[in-house]
Amino acid sequence: MGELTALPNIGKTLERELHEVGIDTAAQLRQAGAEQVWLRLLARDPSACLHRLYALEGAVQSIRKADLPDADKARIKAFYNEVKKGKSD
Repeated sequence: MGELTALPNIGKTLERELHEVGIDTAAQLRQAGAEQVWLRLLARDPSACLHRLYALEGAVQSIRKADLPDADKARIKAFYNEVKKGKSD
């Protein structure tokens, strides 16, 4: 188990994917931010979903994704929808 899997919402698969996009530590994840890291993941895997973005934000905040404040969920969902809309245009 690596450093990243010690964070909430990060399992072995997501940890491996994070390593593939240059995120090896919790500090790197927090510094880059969930949205920017998710964009890196999306570039490698077009199926990167909203729940993965919530998971990353939860990891950044050190909380379970289900416990994200509603305001954060709304902000993240708006970001996700903008990115997905841009990809379909």
